[in-house]
Amino acid sequence: MMLGVSGGRTSQQWIAQYSSSHQHPVNRAFHTLGIPTILLSIAVFVASVFYHRLWLYGLGLFLMGWIFQFIGHAFEGKPPEFFQDWRFLFVGVRWWWAKINGKA
Repeated sequence: MMLGVSGGRTSQQWIAQYSSSHQHPVNRAFHTLGIPTILLSIAVFVASVFYHRLWLYGLGLFLMGWIFQFIGHAFEGKPPEFFQDWRFLFVGVRWWWAKINGKA
């Protein structure tokens, strides 16, 4: 991550803070599903340039992914980190990758 955008923190520090506010097993499960759903929606949106009707599926996946995230935070009892710092919007993917690799 670039120094100016990273706030002087390492990627591991960002992931550790993100992980600390995602401790409830239901929240972790919903994020484990929601984050790749949002990523898939982006790929579908890109594909919709060639197959125009796909944007509806992309939108559905995008909304479903975010609904998963917010349901998880209802169980956690904490608001999403990005409400305090927008940079956490980009940490979730790194957290998810670390989690599926057994490092978060």
